[in-house]
Formats: sequence, structure tokens, C-alpha cells
Amino acid sequence: MPKRGRGVYAISVAAEMVSMEIQNLRVYERRGLLQPDRTAGGTRLYSADDIETLHRIRDLLAEGLNLAGIARVLSLEDEIARLRRRLAE
Repeated sequence: MPKRGRGVYAISVAAEMVSMEIQNLRVYERRGLLQPDRTAGGTRLYSADDIETLHRIRDLLAEGLNLAGIARVLSLEDEIARLRRRLAE
């Protein structure tokens, strides 16, 4: 089983896993919603964490949020997780 943060899935596989078009994944990357790993040749590799983020993006889109709103929600969720980890220390 690969590490959650290590990119192992090609863009076509990642798109199929989350039922999205490949072009959408490229747009989400350009908008800063996720940052897949890259091979030396520039090929995108998506991790299990990236797949989870793509599922979250899909859910937020279904709720009617635009990409700017999704970026804000993801940022706030990351901050909450960071603060919870800090409190647990």
C-alpha cells in the first residue's frame, strides 16, 4: 500500500477514480486546489490524499460552491486540522 501523500496514480487513473474529466483535474491544479507530485519528465502523479481532496472538491461542487469558495473551504479545513493537531500535543 503506498503512503497517503506519495503520488502513484497517473492523471487518467485519478480522474477515473473520482469520476471527473482529466481537464478538470488540470484546472484544479492551476487554481491551487491540489498539487500532485511530478516525475522528472513532468507527469502528474496523484496520491491517496490527492484523491481524497478530489472527492471533497466534487462534493463541494455538487453543493453549489464555485472554485473560489472551494479553495476557501479547503484552506479552512486544513487550518482546523492543523489546530486540532496542535491542541492534541
